[in-house]
Amino acid sequence: MPATDDEIREKYLERAIRELNHFTRDVQSCDRCPRGSLMPVLGSGHPQADVLLLKYAPTPAEIEEGVAFYGRAGTALMKSLRRLDIDPLAVYGTLCVKCPVADTALAAPECIARLVEEIAIVQPKIVVVMGPEALEVLNELELPLARTVTPRAGEIQELTPSISALYTPNIDEALDEEQAKREFWKAFRVLGDWYADFPPY
Repeated sequence: MPATDDEIREKYLERAIRELNHFTRDVQSCDRCPRGSLMPVLGSGHPQADVLLLKYAPTPAEIEEGVAFYGRAGTALMKSLRRLDIDPLAVYGTLCVKCPVADTALAAPECIARLVEEIAIVQPKIVVVMGPEALEVLNELELPLARTVTPRAGEIQELTPSISALYTPNIDEALDEEQAKREFWKAFRVLGDWYADFPPY
């Protein structure tokens, strides 16, 4: 008897969870970056999210909790997602630099390149890349069939044939100044239109 669509989806989800758990263990046991006794800051969200949020480096709150988008940025984004009618369960957030190093230049290029594996596991439909540093990393990754994403805020671009990209300002830098908040929101709200137009299957 052939598997139903639900059973197939369940199998894919189980595989993604298994692969993310393995990825997490690899990141936690890595000793390439000089992070001392601090643990890496891990991605969080749905293992098969349609939307992948990408920031460059962790804030002190994220380092303390060990989870990407913990704290002010995460709270602001949750409010924004609700306002745009985007299910937070359809979102996964991660960082380019996962290790809490004193200077991001100390992060090993091999560790940053792990983002390729993370994107391959989650298989998002869109990557929201926040800020110029994260954009530079994304463009340097060797994603199959990838195109260069330009820093045109609020414009949906093609990253690969199966993944779109949306560039926004850095959320962490946009929280303390009214004009910066407006600029971030103006770019980020384009995600709501994209999500509304995306077929639910």
